[in-house]
Amino acid sequence: MAEITLDVRQLQAFTEVGYQIGGGGGAHGAMAALRRVVRLDAYEFVAFDPATGRHHSVVSDGHGRIDGDAAEEYAALDAYRTAMTTRAPVSMPEPSTERYFRRHLAPYGWRAGLTAPLFLAEGRYTGLLHLASRSAFTELTGALITAVAPMLAHVTDLTRCVIDPVGLPAGFRAVSFDRVGTRREVPGAEPWDEPAAAGLARAFIDSRELSRHGLWLDREGRWHEVRLLRAGVGFQGSLQGAVVAGRRCALPYELTGREVDVLTRVAAGDSNPQIAAALVLSVRTVTTHLEHIFAKLGCDSRTRLTTKVLAEGLCRLDL
Repeated sequence: MAEITLDVRQLQAFTEVGYQIGGGGGAHGAMAALRRVVRLDAYEFVAFDPATGRHHSVVSDGHGRIDGDAAEEYAALDAYRTAMTTRAPVSMPEPSTERYFRRHLAPYGWRAGLTAPLFLAEGRYTGLLHLASRSAFTELTGALITAVAPMLAHVTDLTRCVIDPVGLPAGFRAVSFDRVGTRREVPGAEPWDEPAAAGLARAFIDSRELSRHGLWLDREGRWHEVRLLRAGVGFQGSLQGAVVAGRRCALPYELTGREVDVLTRVAAGDSNPQIAAALVLSVRTVTTHLEHIFAKLGCDSRTRLTTKVLAEGLCRLDL
């Protein structure tokens, strides 16, 4: 990155950009601050979705129209590949962007364009920022945009979930899904690469529950404590989704796997004969299991047992 010297006005503007991004002001608040030091007439944020490998427009201002195919068309240009290699803004019109400029900018009155690739400070690519102006950009514009780009990259980060961090305890691996099953990262959490997580998320999204907490047995016979939380995913949490978080655990209260199966059916309201039929056991065996469960959990009624099981997440989530 080229070295630049910021005056007080520019430093104040950059500080405000960071405040707007981090404090919920979003793209428009950040760009309003940036406009104090960068002359521009219109802008468009284009997000890259790693789940689909495609680009699409998410936020714009000053444009009378955004052509629907413009994002993917730009990503096919040599200018895009240059920007990705150099991580520096590319001007328009230039030989590699002239045709694109004539189609998408010139008809709407713009005389100059500038496109900056957006990479987070950690190095992950999230999308593009297109600037448009009725006059030429100054030589300093590119350097200023490059300097502030890591902050603006958060605007186009589609991997982020809208989730209360209090709802996700430390030590859990996590992953999120939207309703159609698209997988996304959960910022700050180690990924949970469990194939069954998508099915757990889908069933939870279709329920009316705000959260779910329980036990899950993987294919290798290992138990996991699992939490499911509702969360918006995608751009500004616009898609309904869920976070699935899990960690290995031992069964609490010295319960056996079969006892967990039985108490899960009890919590669902099943009678002893119904439990026996569902688990292919005799009613007498179910009764014996319940005697052990009541003793281990210190409960003297099905009502108290159900309350304790639901509160502590002792049910199997996949039963």
